[in-house]
Amino acid sequence: MFVVAILVTAAVGLIFGHKLGYQRGLHSMETEAKQAIIDSNEATQALEDLRLSNKIATNQAATAKQELAISLANLNELRENQQALTVENRQVSQLNELYSDVIRDKGGMPLQLLGAKISPLPENAFEYGFDIGMLSSDGQAKRLKPVLTLLNDDDLVEVPLDPASYAIEGIVRIRGRFIMPSGFRPLQVKLTLQAGDQEVEQLYDWKLGGNVDNMLPSLLGLPEVDESPIIP
Repeated sequence: MFVVAILVTAAVGLIFGHKLGYQRGLHSMETEAKQAIIDSNEATQALEDLRLSNKIATNQAATAKQELAISLANLNELRENQQALTVENRQVSQLNELYSDVIRDKGGMPLQLLGAKISPLPENAFEYGFDIGMLSSDGQAKRLKPVLTLLNDDDLVEVPLDPASYAIEGIVRIRGRFIMPSGFRPLQVKLTLQAGDQEVEQLYDWKLGGNVDNMLPSLLGLPEVDESPIIP
């Protein structure tokens, strides 16, 4: 009887152990299967992210290639325009030299004012511009000294010019800016030019007392002084 009990107990233990092992094994397999599914989903998402990144990189590369092609085309056009401008400038210089020689042979061109302007700026400032022409018969450059003076009925103010003198052999463009002295109201502007043995004086009425539309609020935002030729 004792032996039978032992055998029954052993059999029950084996059955229970087998069942427990089976359950544990099944649970482990289920856990591994779930983890495999998670890993598979993560791998799929990573692959999609990689495909998206590759697509973005491909689009960026195509865009960069297109921009490079446009830049190269613009650079080539700019180079061609620069070459054409260089040739044109040389032709103009050659023509100017020819005209200069002809003018010198005929006694030269006397000192003269070709164009003048004074424009209002913010903060009681003004910009001046004068185009001066002269060709001496001896073919030598002359020292030009301009003097700009503001006049009213009772007083005068000489505007400091920088530079104070120029070498003139053809055309000189005098450009600059000045601040009007506080309380001074000019009625006239006088420009005196002296070069070699020649002197020219030009007097203008001051006509800049009114308001100017679309003026910048400060001198800080102003561009550089305009070097373009002054149209009389």
